Amino acid sequence: MKLRLFFCFTFLLTSIISFSQNKIDLKADFDIENRKITISQTIQYQNTSQDELESIYLNDWNNSYSTKKTPLAIRFAEEYDNQFHLAKNEDRGYSVITSIKQNNEPLVFNQLKKQIDIVKVDLKTPLKPGESYTIHLEYIVQIPKDKFTDYGISELGDLNLRYWYITPVVYNGEWQYYSNKNLDDLFIPKADLNLEIVYPKGYIITSALNLSETKQLSNKQLIKLKGENRVNNKLFLSKASNFETIQSEELSIISNINDDGLELLDRVLITEKVTKFLFKNLGNYPHEKLLLTNIDYNKDPVYGLNFLPSFIKLYPNNFQYELKLLKVALNNYLENTLLINPRKEQWLIDGLQIYYLMNYVETHYPDMKFLGSLADFWGIRSFHAADMSFNDKYAFAFMTMARTNRDQPLAMSKDSLLKFNTNIANKYKAGVGLKYLDDFINSNVLETTIKSFLEQTKLKQTSPKAFENYLKTKTSKDVDWFFNDYINTRAKIDFKIKNVKKTKDSITLTIKNKRNNNMPISLYTLNNDSVISKSWIENVTKNKTITIPRNNANKLVLNYNQVIPELNLRDNWKSLKGFFFNNKPFQFRLFKDIEDPNYNQVFLMPIAEFNNIYDGFTFGLRAYNTTLLRKHFNYKIEPRYALKSKSLTGSAAVSVTHYLQNSNLYSINYGIRGSYSSYANDLFVRKIIPSVTFLFRNDGDFRSNKRQRLKFRYLDINRDEDVNNILNTTEPNYNIFNVNYLNSNDNLINFSKWSTDLQIAKTFSKASFNYEYRRLFESNRQLNLRFYTGAFLSNNTDIASDYFSFALDRPTDYLFDYGYLGRSEASGIFSQQYITAEGGFKSKLETPFANQWISTLNASTTLWKYILVYGDVGFVKNKFNNTNFVYDSGIRINLVTDYFEIYLPIYSNLGWEIGQPNYDQRIRFKFTVDPQSLLGLFRRRWY
Repeated sequence: MKLRLFFCFTFLLTSIISFSQNKIDLKADFDIENRKITISQTIQYQNTSQDELESIYLNDWNNSYSTKKTPLAIRFAEEYDNQFHLAKNEDRGYSVITSIKQNNEPLVFNQLKKQIDIVKVDLKTPLKPGESYTIHLEYIVQIPKDKFTDYGISELGDLNLRYWYITPVVYNGEWQYYSNKNLDDLFIPKADLNLEIVYPKGYIITSALNLSETKQLSNKQLIKLKGENRVNNKLFLSKASNFETIQSEELSIISNINDDGLELLDRVLITEKVTKFLFKNLGNYPHEKLLLTNIDYNKDPVYGLNFLPSFIKLYPNNFQYELKLLKVALNNYLENTLLINPRKEQWLIDGLQIYYLMNYVETHYPDMKFLGSLADFWGIRSFHAADMSFNDKYAFAFMTMARTNRDQPLAMSKDSLLKFNTNIANKYKAGVGLKYLDDFINSNVLETTIKSFLEQTKLKQTSPKAFENYLKTKTSKDVDWFFNDYINTRAKIDFKIKNVKKTKDSITLTIKNKRNNNMPISLYTLNNDSVISKSWIENVTKNKTITIPRNNANKLVLNYNQVIPELNLRDNWKSLKGFFFNNKPFQFRLFKDIEDPNYNQVFLMPIAEFNNIYDGFTFGLRAYNTTLLRKHFNYKIEPRYALKSKSLTGSAAVSVTHYLQNSNLYSINYGIRGSYSSYANDLFVRKIIPSVTFLFRNDGDFRSNKRQRLKFRYLDINRDEDVNNILNTTEPNYNIFNVNYLNSNDNLINFSKWSTDLQIAKTFSKASFNYEYRRLFESNRQLNLRFYTGAFLSNNTDIASDYFSFALDRPTDYLFDYGYLGRSEASGIFSQQYITAEGGFKSKLETPFANQWISTLNASTTLWKYILVYGDVGFVKNKFNNTNFVYDSGIRINLVTDYFEIYLPIYSNLGWEIGQPNYDQRIRFKFTVDPQSLLGLFRRRWY
């Protein structure tokens, strides 16, 4: 009863607030040729709080483009998008406010120091509760290029605008302002809009506002637009409009979403189908027009549809277009009517969007597979992935983050989420969570509650807390677990069945909750594949023992319909036929597949690789258990035949990974790997390396690129001996204990990394320190610095051999850590492969090794774009010799930093190298062919 009274009070309060009226009157003169908008604007805003306000705040998000130090610019840098930083100043936008007045008297205003897209305005007299202020602004907007966020001016001169004029900040007890971070999540109060726009002839305006007047001027056009209770301000000016309007009785859908070549009649029928679905589930739309754009879709696509080239059609065209249209329509409908704080409470809109997308596919396309038509192809239909329904992808995508300990709470602020979580995982987790909640409550309670809540709070300030309170009035079931555990924490869901005892009439079993949460789990009893009963087991904090009727059941299964996004499904069932039937059979699959929890899967993959010039191309078979989702225990066996060395080579590895939550130490991996391959012509090396690795991050900030790694390993190296080999040592076989600590902060603007390394062997021990720093300045000049120093603590190795010595330009790599294609080459193209390690020199000098100590400094800086000048200096000390001072310099062509680079030596201890014989043999190359390394270029943008 108290809960109902509380909700009624909340609803009454929001209703009162909704009657307060805010207004924005704006006159804008567009000078598209010079990318400028001259704006004269009046804002009327009512203080609906109980506080007296002496100052107000305004959103000026167009000014977020103005410098390379704004929160927007920092966001781009965090995600390795250098387009904004490298752009010309004239390509970025800004705002210039010339005056803000109240009653024709100028007001004092200023931009916040670290948020220059937020303006603070001091009022002449305090604004009391219930009163309104009216201010007049004069300002100029410089439009940015659209290449940064898709909004701005295109290369063709078309304008795609959002957040292009100044808006008031919401005050609801505290000011709800925050900066633009390319998340499309501005939180503003609803207002009545009146726009008077003057723009060049030949342009067409598209907007969700209503047209009230048009007028032809001498060389321009004037248009007046208006709308009531609006929170969105998108405006499109184009020379040739590609928008299409489809009118129904209730709503006009204006869209330029790619229609995949569908006929007009098909588009009309699909639009009506989508509109009816919206009205049926969300209620009537309060405005006359709903604007759906291709920009909206590109920013939030139907993942899966967008990964393949357009000529590959996995799904029928009508299905693709329907889902595109529906996804954008759901988001825009909710964004325009469900007035919550999108920066802090976005999970509710995301959850509803995905929830109804799933319901739509279940209703209209129940047999649609995730792989579409590909699922029926010979050779592919045998994969478990071919069995996945289209909706299975939502839990699967979320699990890619949960299984790697990178998931984040749904209630976390949107700008604190990893990009993958913002765009995909958290949206999917929210939608799947609502399906989980729906299944738990049952009887269509959730669907009717959502619709009722949306209708009652439409165009009124509300919150997820209000939704929670409202839902609790509609069901007698305890749903605290959903909001406390599922929404507000990273708690994983993982149950198992244990200790089953059966009689003729009953079954007694214990359900174990392997995680610290209070979420419910569904229990099914089956007779073969027929469901006999389903029950929900609640309050399983650790272990819970229950007794249920047997009813001819021969199998117990938790989460049988897999509605619950559970971390591990492999221990969810128990057979009642006897112990033998609880053992899962082995299943052999060609190529990696989706995990099938009913089998012990072994994957087989033919492999063809080129790892070094001594083995040449190798062909073999990889046997492994790793599915597309990470596992704790992994193994991999790779026997291979090398064509050039005509020998059997290969590798094997076994590892276990433990992920820790709520701790800076987030991952512990231990395992052992071994390999056998060539290291020179007709010479082979066998390696066995057990290791333990500890990974650290800032548990309070997953977006931070600060990482630490502590690695312990023991290397058992056994090499073929050859007295003629230039890298020979008197001890071809050796064992080394290695401890390495790495501390890195990998960022686009400021990059820093340092590491310490200790090696202990029978004949030597050595320690080293490495520090790297990179800085990308506002002038786009890049500075790279690297310092390396190392010393032998003891050295009883053969004085005539430099195999274990520090190297100035090309380490011998006795630990076999580097991807040398020709590690034993002293001449030829493969000897010119450069890897930044130890001394880091590019020139091959007369003192290439140090068996006592070494200290070097490597530097480079930009000459022009990707061409840099480099210089290296250092000291090399060998036993019984004086310390040598060494240096070199040259040109560095930086195609992709750390991946593809060319070094052209110019001057060094050897003199002018560029004029010496065989100069082409002095050029050094850095390149990688490792797919995992190249994949890192993608990962760092998303994770």
